[in-house]
Amino acid sequence: MSGRRGRCYSYRRRKCALSHSGRAELQFPVSLVERLLRESCHAQHLSPSTPVFLAGVPEYLMANILDLAGKEALSNHKMRITPEHLQRALDSNQHLSRLLEG
Repeated sequence: MSGRRGRCYSYRRRKCALSHSGRAELQFPVSLVERLLRESCHAQHLSPSTPVFLAGVPEYLMANILDLAGKEALSNHKMRITPEHLQRALDSNQHLSRLLEG
């Protein structure tokens, strides 16, 4: 007897489980943001897109800061970003320095 079944079964292929961060293509943890929002009792009802948006904002800011710091490191002929490069990048950008002052 061969290893095949006698009947042809058609099963739908099950999709791989994706996390909230994976679906939104974010690196920051969406589920952690959602859990923190629910525990802090800021709102009784949360839209499903609220934690996605709130996780996307710091990721966008970090991408911009790291991009500026990388350019600063390259201008100093360095391959690694150091805290000094981050500080110079933040000081040179007017909007980010105003956002992070104090």
